Amino acid sequence: MNRNAAPIRPKANGPLSRWSRPGVLIALALMAFYAVAPLWWLVVSVTKSRIELYNTSGMWFGAENHLLENFHQLFAYEHGLFFRWLGNSVLYAGVGSVVCMVISIMAGYSLSKFEFRGRGFQMGLIMFSFLIPTALLTLPLYLLFSGLHLTDTVWSVLIPSFVNAFDVYLAKEYIDGAVPDELLEAARIDGAGEIRIFRQIVLPLLPTPAATIFILTFVGQWNNFYLPITMLRGSDKWTLSLGLFSFMQTKQNTLFDPTTIALAGAVVSIIPLAVVMIAMQRYWRSGVALGSVKG
Repeated sequence: MNRNAAPIRPKANGPLSRWSRPGVLIALALMAFYAVAPLWWLVVSVTKSRIELYNTSGMWFGAENHLLENFHQLFAYEHGLFFRWLGNSVLYAGVGSVVCMVISIMAGYSLSKFEFRGRGFQMGLIMFSFLIPTALLTLPLYLLFSGLHLTDTVWSVLIPSFVNAFDVYLAKEYIDGAVPDELLEAARIDGAGEIRIFRQIVLPLLPTPAATIFILTFVGQWNNFYLPITMLRGSDKWTLSLGLFSFMQTKQNTLFDPTTIALAGAVVSIIPLAVVMIAMQRYWRSGVALGSVKG
């Protein structure tokens, strides 16, 4: 065999392979534009007055910059009520996400690593619950919390966020592959209790599903609208999304413009989501690296 012979290369498939790379790049560019365009429109629109908002191009800035004026009106509205809504959203999304993450991992671990009667039936119920839209549960939840005299309280929004069937299923499937049974058996032989095994052995192996469950629950609670509008009456307990919606139901007056301050509030509402996503990136990155090492 001649080692100096040129390597055999596969034949190009005519014009299709010649245009495949540019076609992929064009498709990716269009998808990126589709994803970024609404955010760009929001950033541009928040710098305009109401008149410029409707009389100028939506994708470019107006003749004057009204950014500071719009944010000043937003923060001064009802003596800083916007900050109360922002704090409520952080409370509902933050506490709900942490509790949901802990409960989901504990439930997923028990379903994955323990044998008990009715485990298969419970998994069936969890998977069946995926077919039920969340909006259909709002009325039963309202009747339940009304009977407990918990409507118009923070608990009526917090408690439903503590348990999520999909997060339990996600944690269970990840634990099936990430936590070997041999490791748990070795710890039990050494005399470790179940709580110590879960805290010192299992939890350090689960940063990726924990971060995923946290971010999914946080985003869902941050954007939650239907449940708060059903449960809450006083504006001091409203979430940010419900408060921004109320702006659009308010008539314009000489003191503030509800449209422009709603846009300013939408810009501010993006910041916590961006912070959470950036903070959770390292857990996803470490999980991917760990999976590549194991593979």
